[in-house]
Amino acid sequence: MIGTRGHHGIVLRELAALPAVDLVAAASGGEGDSTAAITEWCGKNDRAPTMFDNWREMLDAVKPDAAVVCGPFELHAEMISAAMQRGIHVFAEKPCALTFDDLAAIRQCAEAHPAIHLAAMMQSRYDPGFYTAWRLIGEGAIGEVRLINARKAYKRGQRADYYRNRQTYGGTIPWVGSHAIDWMLWFAGVRPESVTAAQSRMHNGGIGTMESSAACLFRLAGERIGTVSIDVLRPENATTHGDDWIRAVGSAGVIEARPDRITLINAGNDGTLPVAVACDRKPFADFIQHIRGERNAIIGAPETINLTEALLLAQQSADEQREVYFPQQ
Repeated sequence: MIGTRGHHGIVLRELAALPAVDLVAAASGGEGDSTAAITEWCGKNDRAPTMFDNWREMLDAVKPDAAVVCGPFELHAEMISAAMQRGIHVFAEKPCALTFDDLAAIRQCAEAHPAIHLAAMMQSRYDPGFYTAWRLIGEGAIGEVRLINARKAYKRGQRADYYRNRQTYGGTIPWVGSHAIDWMLWFAGVRPESVTAAQSRMHNGGIGTMESSAACLFRLAGERIGTVSIDVLRPENATTHGDDWIRAVGSAGVIEARPDRITLINAGNDGTLPVAVACDRKPFADFIQHIRGERNAIIGAPETINLTEALLLAQQSADEQREVYFPQQ
């Protein structure tokens, strides 16, 4: 494991249920990062990984099968590329890159090492509501998807200093908005053609350049449309930290999903009939099972790279206040 910024806890929570997976080593990501949370977890769970001060030295000395990248955001791409070049599978915190050059380096590694499994930590794909909605869409429950609206909101709370600087944060669109943009791309199943985004730093609690709200309009292939609303203005007294929601309108129905529930309107349901939700996968276990050839993961290198490209282009659109087009493939 490299670093403890972001959602490293996803991996630690699943390790106990994965007896064939051993945590052999850990290192800080540098730039003020720490391994304290990993050390604390190991003490409580009878694990004794070798601790390193330098993550590159760790990769070379240990030669692990897989690496978890949760270092400083601005170093994600460097860490991902270094691991892939060494033949190491990578489970990485998002965003995987903060610049187009860094994304190009990851894409080059993926093309050069197609057998290496790279997956971004899109853990909300595994929430029963979102997973079931995606499955139902794939089964044709609402016909052809034509319009998608998604929302992702967080409580701002107290933020570390690296959130105050775009160079070490990357922007609210790629950090907070990554999940909602991922759901949109996942449900639509087609490539974006362009994006127009807007953002604001107003009422950000004095947290430097951190944007407090943003919105994105994606034009998708086949005249489909996707919109995403993003903010860190969720009231502190709200019962949950996040407000996660998506609505997909199809040619034969509408589906709305939250992490734990779904509303479906189509020929067989007027919206009042309950829809059972379930997911038989977990994020890190899915990553491991894919590596071991036990099942195909629901996110891999193509989806990770395409999502990262969408995040960077949306951030560029908001910064430059113009419509930005996706490269043709």
